[in-house]
Amino acid sequence: AVLVLVAMPLVGGAYTAFAGTGVAGILFRAFVAAICLLPPTLLMGATLPAMARWIETTPTGVSWLGFFYGGNTGGAVIGSLLAGFYLLRVHDVATATFAAVALNVGVALIALAIARVARYQAEATETRGFPLKPFDETAAEVGRLRGCAAEDLPAKAGSHETAGSHETLPWAKAGSHEKIPGATVVYVAIALSGLTALASEVIWTRLLSLLIGGTVYTFSLILAVFLFGIGIGSSAGSAIAPNVARPRMVLGWCQLLLCGAIAWAAYMLTESLPYWPVNPSISTSPWYNFQLDLVRCIWAMLPAAILWGASFPLALASVVAPGQDPGRVVGGVYAANTVGAIVGALTSGLLLVAWIGSQHAQQVMIVIAGLSALLLEPFSTSKEGQPARMSLGGTIAHATAVAAVVLLVRSVHPVPGMLVAYGRYMPTRIGTADVIYMGEGWNASVAVTRLSNGILNYHNAGKVQASSEPQDMRLQRMLGHLTTLLPKDPRSVLVIGCGAGVTAGAVSIEPRLERETIAEIEPLVPEVVSTHFAGQNFDVVRNPKVRIEIDDARHYLLTTKEKFDAITSDPLDPWVKGAAMLYTTEFFEIVKEHLNPGGAVTLFVQLYESNTEAVKSEIATFLEVFPHGVVWGNTNDGRGYDLVLSAQVEPTLIDLDEMEARLRRPEYAAIARSLSEVGINSAVDLFSNYAGQKSDLGPWLRDAAINRDRNLRLQYLAGLGYNLYESDAIYAEMLTYSRYPENLFVGSDVLKQQLREGIARMQGR
Repeated sequence: AVLVLVAMPLVGGAYTAFAGTGVAGILFRAFVAAICLLPPTLLMGATLPAMARWIETTPTGVSWLGFFYGGNTGGAVIGSLLAGFYLLRVHDVATATFAAVALNVGVALIALAIARVARYQAEATETRGFPLKPFDETAAEVGRLRGCAAEDLPAKAGSHETAGSHETLPWAKAGSHEKIPGATVVYVAIALSGLTALASEVIWTRLLSLLIGGTVYTFSLILAVFLFGIGIGSSAGSAIAPNVARPRMVLGWCQLLLCGAIAWAAYMLTESLPYWPVNPSISTSPWYNFQLDLVRCIWAMLPAAILWGASFPLALASVVAPGQDPGRVVGGVYAANTVGAIVGALTSGLLLVAWIGSQHAQQVMIVIAGLSALLLEPFSTSKEGQPARMSLGGTIAHATAVAAVVLLVRSVHPVPGMLVAYGRYMPTRIGTADVIYMGEGWNASVAVTRLSNGILNYHNAGKVQASSEPQDMRLQRMLGHLTTLLPKDPRSVLVIGCGAGVTAGAVSIEPRLERETIAEIEPLVPEVVSTHFAGQNFDVVRNPKVRIEIDDARHYLLTTKEKFDAITSDPLDPWVKGAAMLYTTEFFEIVKEHLNPGGAVTLFVQLYESNTEAVKSEIATFLEVFPHGVVWGNTNDGRGYDLVLSAQVEPTLIDLDEMEARLRRPEYAAIARSLSEVGINSAVDLFSNYAGQKSDLGPWLRDAAINRDRNLRLQYLAGLGYNLYESDAIYAEMLTYSRYPENLFVGSDVLKQQLREGIARMQGR
């Protein structure tokens, strides 16, 4: 863990030297990430098989591993909550890493101390060091659980007998690598169980992030609940396994019940929880909402998680045989389950949801769980190790199970378009808008709605990200036009985030523009969403000057050698997990490195669904890298709404006379018309939105938390305020520090006086 922490900057530097964009770049990224994560995760995975060397190779002994697994999972629950709600929120990645390392050092010292004083049983096999009961005693127990007498088993270790047409039944010498009859089916079943578990978790995380907000706290809660259920289930399975004659049959019932549990979660997440009469904005504290979010996660996911947890010890009990190396048995079952989990996570996250949608992906999981159950023959009346015999009752039960699976598959409904559109506010918005498009992409679920008055909204992350509302159009046009008006010669511009395309469209009508690049992480946004806003965005995606790069904006800038005359950034809300990476000092340094001399950068900062601490962090971090930056306000009915930050590497100097003259030229008619459509009729009107710069906002920003890669402080601050609507109060507080910028504007006395009056009017003075 320490090496990963220290080496990541070096790995990042080496990676960016060779990485590219597109599918090949994604695969290379995955390969590098795997290389970094494999050493610590291999050691984590080896822990349980190592502990297994201390137990007996009987169902009773192996069942203890379920308790170990449950204890480990219980610690994981605490760890996920401790990291997400405290260590990373209050401290940073380094502190969280060192805390984990300290815990591991403590575990190592305790284990070494135990190893020095532990006494092994006299019957332990000669060199292996794990305690086993004498053969006769073990055979009697296994015979009892298998439904036969001990004398029916081979008489001594090392003997072999066949059981019907099945595999040889070896009660072999210690360390035997063979398995009991039908063990292969159990390995396949537990692999499929792992597949359905992680695939479902990925799908449910995506749906829950719409329902309760995709913050870092949401992901910690979801992980904690999922692990909590697995811990409960593994403990329950460990208690059941040694007390049943056929653990494999119980494992089959577990998989069959999972069909119902997956259908339950699907129903809750699409037909029940979204309609709970909850308005998160009325809460006086985010911690109250976290409690409600925890309850909703438990209500939807816990049943399935318990069953997945119980499957592991039951699978162990189903394949164990006396004389086997318990480490190999546990490692085999654990590996099968983990391989299935890897396949499930990758296929659901990268393929299934994008190809067939969440509804059909969950239906596939129900079918796979049903197949896993039927493989284990839960209705068979034959004894372990004997050929399967299906009675009439068993045949009827099989048919009934298949019919139940079919009905459960049909019970899974599509994701409501209003959930994708309004997320946690869906109960308050039902009936207020028509969903004209909804799509589930690789990285996000997006929607377009139309209100009764004709207003269009683009939704991502369960909220409105852009719209044709006057205040939103004003912001998007300001952001785009400031991007091209401030630099000397804006021939090449990078737009981070396509969205509705209005900002990119404002950039595209700059007469001097030769090339515009849009970096967008979700393909559905430029392909579909922006086309609905063609009337507002000048049909930007079909503009021959425009090139669209489907890539994470930060990754794109790290791997491209191209420089730009201007860069504008309009990312997702900073409370959305991962978005804060586009607001760090390190990212702004990358932006600076990709600016040509005289180039400019602009950034959107929201005041709504935020708090003062988060807004301060965004502004202060930007001004840390661009000390000559300027803050521009966008108001709605005279009240603070959101901001645009702009900067150049050198001090910005705006010539009012030159700007006014430029907007009157014929070639700038499209820009002048674009601005007039949002109530900005002159350069003075545009720059009257001045709200501050570092020289006057310094005292207000004195206690601001700087957002860096190692702490991502912004996403934790913003995650505590994403249900708040305090934009006017935040803006009013900021304006108390704002002063007229004598060093920012030059021009005739007449225009400067008009500007001074315009700024005072916009600031309510």
